[in-house]
Amino acid sequence: MPHATLDSPSSDTNQNENSNASWRDRRVAAVPRGVSTMLDVYAERAENSELWDVEGHRFIDFASGIAVLNTGHLHPQIKAAVSEQLDQFSHVCFQVTPYPSYVKLAERLNELAPGDSLKKTILLSTGAEAVENAVKIARAHTGRSGIIAFSGAFHGRTMMAMALTGKVVPYKAGFGPMTVQVYHLPFPIAYHGKGEEKATHALEDLFSADLDPDQIAAIIIEPVQGEGGFYVAPPQFLQALRDLCDEHGIVMIADEVQSGFARTGRMFAMEHSGVEPDLMTTAKSLAGGFPLSAVTGKADIMDAARPGGLGGTYAGSPIGCAAALAVLDVIEDECLCTRADWLGALMTQLLEELQADPRTCRAIGDVRGIGAMVAIELVVDGNSTKPAAPLTKELVQACAANGLIILACGARSNVIRFLAPLTISEELVREGMTILGETLRELLNPME
Repeated sequence: MPHATLDSPSSDTNQNENSNASWRDRRVAAVPRGVSTMLDVYAERAENSELWDVEGHRFIDFASGIAVLNTGHLHPQIKAAVSEQLDQFSHVCFQVTPYPSYVKLAERLNELAPGDSLKKTILLSTGAEAVENAVKIARAHTGRSGIIAFSGAFHGRTMMAMALTGKVVPYKAGFGPMTVQVYHLPFPIAYHGKGEEKATHALEDLFSADLDPDQIAAIIIEPVQGEGGFYVAPPQFLQALRDLCDEHGIVMIADEVQSGFARTGRMFAMEHSGVEPDLMTTAKSLAGGFPLSAVTGKADIMDAARPGGLGGTYAGSPIGCAAALAVLDVIEDECLCTRADWLGALMTQLLEELQADPRTCRAIGDVRGIGAMVAIELVVDGNSTKPAAPLTKELVQACAANGLIILACGARSNVIRFLAPLTISEELVREGMTILGETLRELLNPME
């Protein structure tokens, strides 16, 4: 399969001013290097599960803007809702003159959140902002300051969220010192010999040897790690955390920023375990591409902060609220939870076939996921202790050159995650997986 040269430097001084290369050069000159880009592909338009760059190249999108587009690019129902809101007003600030759509969305999220407890919701703008506010609420409720997170976690790039994130490079390097009283424990990963028993014992050891649980305000966990590698927390481990939090008066925070809104086959991933968190953070696919996030939690905990202690100028944008209400309608009307199970089963089947292929089997160490939150872990010679990070990086670039956008992740940078819109057609799933398979075979067997 011939590769386009989407990421090759250009020396043509007369290059098209609207080319990918031209925009790359302008980005390098105008944007700091800390804002990195995975591909030198500049998007011009998109529809459902496809996008086209400024040069007219067409791509199948298995990334969804990092799990933001469960309902696809520019779903007509969401476009209509946003257009209607724009005819009314774009911004007034909820803390100044509130508006019905914020309240309506809070009511719906309260109803959808796992568990039977009475809930309340605050709306914000980003996932990191939701995490920061969840920590504030937990501290206000408990009067404590310590927070426990997990290795491999990703909770955002702001100071508290960055401290909670369990990976140094690139998220923490050069930004220290970190916020104090944040403690990390191993996340249970059976593929790496770190089962739930080991993770539970590490928590028990922390409390018995190093830390008084009365100092801990909250434990925050992703029920499925996103940036960490799509590792699924065992239900028994989540239940053990729930019991421990109940025993010590600790707030349990579920970070559903990447796993929420039908991605795993349930509205929220915590539903698979039957565990009700005290607080839950959401964002990404909440508003179908518009900036919006939320903290939803037990009403008595959510009310711990004093009036004026929570909020933000753009928090709960009316445009975002209109989009989110339409997103929730689309998820229900198009049965996207059921469709996520179908999509995940199809992707898993095709990936397992690729794993069984003699030409690629020793590079794919693991195929895993839940619902349509699916990943493969790339290794050297089938050895789980030897991550194939260079191959992973090369595969991302080569797939893009062949018309498929995929994402890498993982603490060892050797996982490919698949986040195609839940509205994608079977035809495009199979076309994308064919590109993936052919590209991986070419990289592993260049002489064929």
